[in-house]
Amino acid sequence: MPRISPAEGTNIVDGPVGENALRPRSAVSAGVGVVGLLGLMSYLLVARHAPEIAAFLGIDWGQRGRMDGPNSAIASVLACGIPMVLWSVLVDKVHRNPSTGIDWAQRRPWRETIDISLTKLAGLWATWALIAGFYATMRYYWEGNYAFSMDLLERAAPWLLLVSIPYMVWLDRRMVEPRDGCYQFGRWMLSPGQPVDGRAIAHHFRAWAVKGFFTAFMLSIVPGNFASLVSVEMSEVLANPYMTGIWTINVLYLVDVHIATVGYILTMKPLDSHIRTANPYFMGWIAALACYPPFILMNGGPLDYQVHGADWGYWLEGHDGLMTVWAIVLFALVAVYAWATMAFGIRFSNLTHRGVITHGPYAFTRHPAYVSKNLSWWVASLPFLVTAGGAIEAVRNTLLLAAVSGIYYWRAKTEEKHLLADPAYARYWAWAQAHAPVPRLFAKLGGRTRPLIRLDPDPRVGPVA
Repeated sequence: MPRISPAEGTNIVDGPVGENALRPRSAVSAGVGVVGLLGLMSYLLVARHAPEIAAFLGIDWGQRGRMDGPNSAIASVLACGIPMVLWSVLVDKVHRNPSTGIDWAQRRPWRETIDISLTKLAGLWATWALIAGFYATMRYYWEGNYAFSMDLLERAAPWLLLVSIPYMVWLDRRMVEPRDGCYQFGRWMLSPGQPVDGRAIAHHFRAWAVKGFFTAFMLSIVPGNFASLVSVEMSEVLANPYMTGIWTINVLYLVDVHIATVGYILTMKPLDSHIRTANPYFMGWIAALACYPPFILMNGGPLDYQVHGADWGYWLEGHDGLMTVWAIVLFALVAVYAWATMAFGIRFSNLTHRGVITHGPYAFTRHPAYVSKNLSWWVASLPFLVTAGGAIEAVRNTLLLAAVSGIYYWRAKTEEKHLLADPAYARYWAWAQAHAPVPRLFAKLGGRTRPLIRLDPDPRVGPVA
């Protein structure tokens, strides 16, 4: 008999999965992330050694130093993204996937689709206007690191408006069904009283809310993250195990930030990286947004677990051997986190379904990024050790970090509740329960020997392309 699982919030039953069952195919190949990594690391080396390279090539570099400015940081995003796009198209041929919704053999006369395209352009531009209005209203977006994001988006806006016209006309001629949520929203504006698909409009707004919120955030942290790695002298990096560990860990965060930024920018049907569905559950949004500014609960918020605390470098100072081991452990944990982002290639995004990822660290657990990230925070911050406040402060910090880890567990469950509407993810979920090391470990600890397999999709999520 089917039963409801409180953990997943969906209908599932006990069911066997063969011992030799193959892992479901990943929507992204491993090569996409690898070429993105190679492009990024190549540019990082060029940026660090720009004066020496210029001298070798006989170029007058003048008084300019390393290429550590914000424009160079954006160039590094391109150096990461362009190889991933080329690999996706030329090697993986993702544009041929049926899930794009594109029939490349179909080229309707533009006169047949121009009304649809104009309606979609109205919907798209109105959506962009709403996002711009939100940015303009929230003062937060014009301060600190976000000021760079707003300046960049302001400069890009006219070009995006211009390019969107031929892009939309070109795409709609080839779309199997061009009347998507963007079209429905445009129709709602231009033809009041005409029937529209409300669910498609809701999906359209959720998808663009994700893209608008997280693209601005990612662009805001790219320059600082990039500059810190380009400008630092290697003599400082190699000064002690702590500095070496911090620099190498920051390289991994550079990989994560850049590939994630590329992912948010390249939500495009021709690359099969569009948003199939955005999380429809309110609590899923609450759990995710609690981890990002301006809503963040950590780092100065009510769940700040570092008050009167110090990181591993402080507590292990003078013990270089132990510090080296600690740095290696932290590097390994953050490497898994960066690897998890790499696995998505050009499809990384919070709160969305853009294809099921089953390779890389996702062959070991369904949530490698959350597991490794939280473990790295425990190892790096050592919340049970404090510089002031005694045992009370130590207990408080430990409990607060436990609460943070709890939020990430909550995020994982709300994401699964969303993704399980896709039978492809349900198959991966069932496979992971039976074969992935981490779920198998927890299943054994819980006394369960067989996986739980999901049955019917949740109708609230909507269709999955």
